[in-house]
Amino acid sequence: MILISTIAVLLTCHNRREKTIQCVTALYEQAGLEESYSIDVFLVDDASNDGTGEAVKNEFPQVYIIQGNGNLYWNRGMHLAWETAADAQDFDCYLWLNDDTFLKKNAFQILLKEKFPSAIVCGTTKSQLDQKATYGGYNNTQRKLVLPNGDYQRSDYCNGNCVLIPKEVFRKLGNLDPIFHHAVGDFDYSLRARKMGIEIFVAPDYIGTCESHDFVPKWRNTSLGLRKRLQNLYTASSGCYPPEFFVFDKRHNGLVVACFHYFTIHLRAIVPALWKLKQ
Repeated sequence: MILISTIAVLLTCHNRREKTIQCVTALYEQAGLEESYSIDVFLVDDASNDGTGEAVKNEFPQVYIIQGNGNLYWNRGMHLAWETAADAQDFDCYLWLNDDTFLKKNAFQILLKEKFPSAIVCGTTKSQLDQKATYGGYNNTQRKLVLPNGDYQRSDYCNGNCVLIPKEVFRKLGNLDPIFHHAVGDFDYSLRARKMGIEIFVAPDYIGTCESHDFVPKWRNTSLGLRKRLQNLYTASSGCYPPEFFVFDKRHNGLVVACFHYFTIHLRAIVPALWKLKQ
């Protein structure tokens, strides 16, 4: 494993106190901590009302707690954490980490096994329930997760659950784009990286567990009325918030595809049964 002196770990949370504590606990139990690297943790508490920020501060007073306004969601929360960390110190690496991702004790050793000073390294998670892969890096050909095979493998884009970004990449590509509230910010960042010639590698082994969030969103739920479905579609956490998804789609797939998807997203909310028939 290479020697990396300073890593800023970036997290954002909202009302998941137990999971956030479990995540941070696993983080500080990493093998090689202080011997091979040091970490500073920057946690955005986006106006939690369950005492998440206070609980983390009580157990881990060394964690930097940043208060959000309750409207940041994942992408803007991570943007704020990153901005704060970069202003505080010139770190060697930045690690995105979801607060529901629980690292194995050798996760950092897996991520840092090889030196990639100008490439992104993505960690793959699996479900603790069925051991199936849940989040990580994808390739454009199959649009499936690239499963760890013992070697570093190239990827085209990735989820933001556990992603290591060296300072050379940060200096070249910058922060997450705050135009996105919640979803697609991680995909956008990794796709922009690839357009700039920055490689993305999937780490050689699973780095921990994270349960899948694969469920039918409210805007496609046939038990809800049309008005409710459309209201839920136009929330920042819908996953396909039309104004932001259009920006993402146009940026990476072109205007025609963006317009087509803008139409079909609304059609899917209006008549979700059509997609059930296609399955």
